[in-house]
Amino acid sequence: MRLSVKTDYAARAVLELAKQPVNSQACKVEELALASGTSANFLVQILIDLKSAQIVASARGKQGGYRLARSPEEITLGDVWRAVDGQVLDTPALEDEECPEALRDAWAQLRDSLNRESDEITFSQLLEATGREKEMYYI
Repeated sequence: MRLSVKTDYAARAVLELAKQPVNSQACKVEELALASGTSANFLVQILIDLKSAQIVASARGKQGGYRLARSPEEITLGDVWRAVDGQVLDTPALEDEECPEALRDAWAQLRDSLNRESDEITFSQLLEATGREKEMYYI
């Protein structure tokens, strides 16, 4: 299993937006792309997926851009992953009746485990861990 580049950049963008104070000015795509390490064109595609999943909201106009649609405590890594890539582990074997049942069950357990684990990691926790890393760096 591989984590898509799109999901990685989506998580980076959401983490960057989580750093912004609530009710702050929306973050411009170009600034967010620079902070996330990707191109603005690619990031716009990702932000459209995140907006559809109600993870981010957009603001139009000269002061427009993106901000989180919910608090970082309410957004999980699993939310972002599924918004961008769909099901965390999707395999035709889960629906293939010719696939041995034991193997289908194993794939289902793995999918459920990935969903459960990724849904336990909030962007608030990631933001907190980022802060701790910075503190430790300066000690």
